[in-house]
Amino acid sequence: MSSLLNSLAFLSLPGGTEWVVIALFGLLIFGKRLPEVGKSLGRSIVEFKKGLKGVEDDVNNAIDHDQAEMLPPPEKKSESTPKPAASNTEASSPPSSS
Repeated sequence: MSSLLNSLAFLSLPGGTEWVVIALFGLLIFGKRLPEVGKSLGRSIVEFKKGLKGVEDDVNNAIDHDQAEMLPPPEKKSESTPKPAASNTEASSPPSSS
């Protein structure tokens, strides 16, 4: 068990000097193409974020659509309000002139 822990501890993240060595190695490999590599990396990150945003929008739209189906439809109100019906006695009898 302790040998397993020792091997896992060996796989830790690089330290300060190790990052410097990695950076120098990267400069040796990429050299003059480093700006191009940076641009392409930046474009890749932007495209990845756009893709995530698109998926997030699709999920939100699906959730909104499902919630709309679960809710009962709102009652439609007529635009013109009905006038109260007049009583029959008032409508049938003409005004009296006395």
